[in-house]
Amino acid sequence: MPTAPRTPTRLTLLAAPLLVAGALHVGTLRPGAAGLSHGAGMSAARAAHTATTLRDGRVLVAGGFTEKGSARGAELYDPSTGRFAPLPPMVHTRHSHTATLLADGRVLLAGGYAAGGVPVADVEVFDPATNRFAATGALTEPRSDHIAVPLPGGRILFAGGLGPDWTFLSSAEVYDPASGRSTRTGAMSVPRESHVGVRLRDGRVLVVGGHAGRRAAIVLYASAEIYDATTGRFTRTGDMASRRHKHDATLLADGRVLVNGGSDERDIRGMYNTTEIFDPARGTFSPGPVMHRGRYKHAGTATLLANGQVLLAGGAPEAELLDPVTRRFVLVPGTSTMAGNFSAVAALQDGAVLITGGYGNGRGPQAATWLFRP
Repeated sequence: MPTAPRTPTRLTLLAAPLLVAGALHVGTLRPGAAGLSHGAGMSAARAAHTATTLRDGRVLVAGGFTEKGSARGAELYDPSTGRFAPLPPMVHTRHSHTATLLADGRVLLAGGYAAGGVPVADVEVFDPATNRFAATGALTEPRSDHIAVPLPGGRILFAGGLGPDWTFLSSAEVYDPASGRSTRTGAMSVPRESHVGVRLRDGRVLVVGGHAGRRAAIVLYASAEIYDATTGRFTRTGDMASRRHKHDATLLADGRVLVNGGSDERDIRGMYNTTEIFDPARGTFSPGPVMHRGRYKHAGTATLLANGQVLLAGGAPEAELLDPVTRRFVLVPGTSTMAGNFSAVAALQDGAVLITGGYGNGRGPQAATWLFRP
């Protein structure tokens, strides 16, 4: 991750304890405080794409889908101009993939759906020095809607997701950027899609929720498990109070994990505005703060700001902040209404946050972007 200048991060480091459910009240930010506004449009409408902040401050936006199929190619956002510029094509058109910033500053793009909606095992890297993509090995099996979590030492854990012919995966693998090879590791206790993964302070990885199956046969999970890279195994831990999929999870300053939003089997009609907190020391979940809006399809969109507030900018038409001083969520002012679902978020070096694309709020995939300024 970038180390200088200081940038916001996806790790939520709260300075004050979180309140339990039911202890929060509706609030709004004071006049002149943080706000949301429209940014420059992308070259293509995108949802289920990725946005990755590079070490030089630019943002790589890659892949995604439109109403007619996979979005073409990738582009770079330059905060100094506020504009997007197209890039040479990716090796593979993809959506619902993962993008991981590597220690050497390159970005690893893995899996996802290729054109035609087929999960792929292909892996490629983007090199910001040349602004080009290049193939680099492959996963052990095709997977989309999976998780990718960096491990200590620079390797990456890939777990779960959807394989060919609607096969829900419990398998996991570890990719080594140095060799470009991926090797099998221990499997999860159950197959999971629409789950989330968070690296804990001790280097282990918490995997939470998700589902397997479709429509009437869908099974949602309240369960969680922890991957230990030293043993190569997953171990079950405590369960959440609610079964959740299409949710988000964020690491807290004290080492606990905040799980927020998601939905039940009813999907958009069953969205949650609740949160839960996982304590690694006890292996248990407890009730967390209550959000103002139900949120789902928003994994990876929470951002810690330099002032200690936490921005939730995905999964709903409106953004909100968790204020560590007042210990409550407040709605973010602004005239912009976001698309909400499957958007991609990147923190900028000046403290702003770029929110890109997505769909929802009665609209299909968007080329629109939004800027949050603290």
